[in-house]
Amino acid sequence: MLPETIREVDPVRLFRGLLLAAALIAPAVQAAQQTIRIGYQKSSTLLMLAKQQGTLEQALASHNIRVKWHEFSSGLPLLEALNLNNIDISADVADTVPVFIQAAGGELIWFAREAPSPRAQAIVVAANSPLRRIQDLKGRKIAVTKAAGSHYLLIAALKQAGLSFSDITPAWLTPADGRAALESGSVDAWVTWEPFVTSARIQQHVRILTDGEGLADYQRYYLASRAWGKDNPQVLAIVWQTLRQEADWIKQNPHQAAKLLAPLWGNLAPDIVEQANARRSYQVEPVTRESLKEQQSIADAFFDARLLPRRIDTRAVEIWYPAP
Repeated sequence: MLPETIREVDPVRLFRGLLLAAALIAPAVQAAQQTIRIGYQKSSTLLMLAKQQGTLEQALASHNIRVKWHEFSSGLPLLEALNLNNIDISADVADTVPVFIQAAGGELIWFAREAPSPRAQAIVVAANSPLRRIQDLKGRKIAVTKAAGSHYLLIAALKQAGLSFSDITPAWLTPADGRAALESGSVDAWVTWEPFVTSARIQQHVRILTDGEGLADYQRYYLASRAWGKDNPQVLAIVWQTLRQEADWIKQNPHQAAKLLAPLWGNLAPDIVEQANARRSYQVEPVTRESLKEQQSIADAFFDARLLPRRIDTRAVEIWYPAP
């Protein structure tokens, strides 16, 4: 015979108790599962490779963290979303973009950078264009993406040629629209970055008036929300390490990388992708105060062009450093 205490258990009450316990446990399990929201654009090569190959998800899975990806058309809307806490981490953006967010009072953390790639952006014209020199851009309409690295390249190139930004008419366009505008003849020149430069050069036979060599370093920065970054330094460390691994991989496997990226970049031919990648350093390094030196020149140029609301000190930012 069963002991009296067991025979008196009410199965209905037991079932209700189990349901209550499950209801109490479920939120705790869900709370232990963290999601990081990462924003990227098509030129965010290293994180696009990590996304495509699942390397970052694998690295974070053991920490019970999952990744949610968000694609943006260019760097400025990407960092605006970061500043509004709509994402937690921003893939690389051109060195020009953060100065706009800093001037707006954004609270971000710089946690990685790609070493300069000055040849990865250029001012291009149609093959049959009469324009031969930067001086010839005076009075012309030029397609450019606002706040992108190419925006600063245009300012620097005009200045070197003895011109100012007011000497041209900007057409603020995304890369896709800029390409279409140049092809249709509605603009006289287009300022853009890789892989758009190489694809236009090969497919549209555009001519390069100048690239960024000697004009704009074109460093790319990875950033995070300041509040999120302070609470999740271990996640930043994992992302940092993943970026370094992807950087090594793309340099050791340029053909394979091109095949992976080609369908993600509008089904470009792999040889175009490989040529475009050859113009990027893909050298992931820590952010330092010294590396932000050109940021000050960029910020001053944008302020002088009345594109920033106030002067800023580009070194007065928060930097995350990887462990030695």
